[in-house]
Amino acid sequence: MNPEASLVDNVIDTVTAVFLVAGALMSLAAAVGLLRFPDLLSRMHAATKPQVLGLFLLLAAVGLQMRTWWVWPVLLVAWIFQLLTVPVSAHMVGRSGYRTKHMHRELLSSDDLEAVVQKAAKSARDGASDS
Repeated sequence: MNPEASLVDNVIDTVTAVFLVAGALMSLAAAVGLLRFPDLLSRMHAATKPQVLGLFLLLAAVGLQMRTWWVWPVLLVAWIFQLLTVPVSAHMVGRSGYRTKHMHRELLSSDDLEAVVQKAAKSARDGASDS
């Protein structure tokens, strides 16, 4: 066997192992954050931020270990799909948590949505009283 090919295989295996461990630790950090953080917004942050990076590291490890070019576009599509859907779902969870009062307002440094929600509630009350 060619010694250079063996060295390349060892380097790829080492990088793959590092990516797998780092991705698993990011996923573990997300899980711990979901269990330990006190409110909805903190938990939402813990569920989204490290999870996207952890998934990227795990997908990169799979791509490196497969050692074939055709797997990379598939893995890239999976990661891009996560990049597009995770922020949208987190935004929707945050908005619904805000509207249903499932968050600690005293932990907010500023509440940018309060004026918008008050205005919408006032116009809804005015529309209901007109009918």
